[in-house]
Amino acid sequence: MPESERRTVSFRTLALETGPRFARDALGPALVFYLGWKLVGLAVGVLAATLFALVAYGWERTRARSGLSAGVGLGIALVQAAAALASGSAIAYFGPPVIINGAYGLAFVVSVVIGRPLAGIFAQETYPFSPEVRASATFRRVFSRISLVWGVFLLARSATRLLALSWRDVEMIVLVNIATGIPVTAALMSWSLWYSARRLRQSAELGGSAAGRALSE
Repeated sequence: MPESERRTVSFRTLALETGPRFARDALGPALVFYLGWKLVGLAVGVLAATLFALVAYGWERTRARSGLSAGVGLGIALVQAAAALASGSAIAYFGPPVIINGAYGLAFVVSVVIGRPLAGIFAQETYPFSPEVRASATFRRVFSRISLVWGVFLLARSATRLLALSWRDVEMIVLVNIATGIPVTAALMSWSLWYSARRLRQSAELGGSAAGRALSE
């Protein structure tokens, strides 16, 4: 059996491999933009955030990963840069993620309906699940539930940030973004990792297979 299949699917393993990269891609560009904008100006903030997202994507590609999460972050950063520079407004920089978050929320829900849960796709980006595990009903069921939770969260976050944008105060927008980002996302990510690792290890479907034994070792 390949070495990757003998690795234990545990909360600690998934958290160490997934958590830092997720936080970097989700929060890094916005924080870098705010610091650059506050200390120097709009153009510098936009450039710094875009470079941050570009370097993160390049780093993922050099690590022999597809860079899906970082690629999404880079795409959003480019749209934000275009919006901010075209309007000359720092507030406009935070507008595209509101729409994109809402679209992602809908995408997570729809992915469950069509039987291709997005949470499972992102999980495969960060952990080398074997083909047998990925094809199992347990895998689809576990990540369908996780996808629904993420879908509801993203839709609620989009609505909250849309309200914050209406206040037209950059500091308040950043605070709302952080409040609805770092603590909630970290808690939800921790739950997702714990739940998926626990359910996959305890699966009766996978328990008698080579893949199931690898998950439990």
